[in-house]
Amino acid sequence: MSEKTDIIENILDFELKMFLSVKSRHKASCQEHPDSFRINRKAQFLAWSEKTLNCYLKDLQEADRKGVNMMTQKYARMENLIPKLKDNPLMESIIEIQYKWQNQMFDKYPNLMGGARSLSSTDDTSFGTSFETYMRGELETYSDETLASLHKDLLDKVQEGENMTEELYSHLVLASGYSSLEDAEAIAKKNRG
Repeated sequence: MSEKTDIIENILDFELKMFLSVKSRHKASCQEHPDSFRINRKAQFLAWSEKTLNCYLKDLQEADRKGVNMMTQKYARMENLIPKLKDNPLMESIIEIQYKWQNQMFDKYPNLMGGARSLSSTDDTSFGTSFETYMRGELETYSDETLASLHKDLLDKVQEGENMTEELYSHLVLASGYSSLEDAEAIAKKNRG
C-alpha cells in the first residue's frame, strides 16, 4: 500500500465509525451498506492531495480525541438542526468550483448522473438534500487548514483544466466494475431506455 492509500484507509476508519452512529431524520442508505460508504468516500479522497488528506485526518483525530462526531455535525447542518459551524470565505469558493464541475458531469453524463443529488439548495426537500447543501454541511466541519489545502487542490485542478468531480466519478465507476465513465454512461442509458 502507498502512503496515500494508508492515509485514506485511516480516514475511512474514523469516518465510518462516526457515520454509523449518526442519528438523522432519515437513515442514509450507506449506513446499511458500510462497504458502499467506503467506496464512495474513497473515490472522493483519491482525488485529493496527500497534504489535504493529512490535514483532514488531523481534523478527524482531533474530533475523536474531543468526542466530537463530525458526521453528526454534517448531517445536523444538512438538516438545518444546528446553527452554522463556521464561516470561512473559502467554503463559498470551493462550493462554486465543485458546483460547476458537478453541473458539467450532469451535462456530459446525464444517464449516469440521473440518480445523483439535485444541484441547488433551492431544490432541498425534507426527503432529499442537494449537492450544494451537502457540500456546505461537510465543509463546515473542516478546519481552516483543511479548507485552505482543499481550496488549493481545486485551484490547481482548475489551472490544469481538470475536473476533480469527474476524477471522483471515474474512481467510483472503476470500483463498481465499469471500464470507464463512458462505459457506465452507455450502460445507464441502456438501462433507462
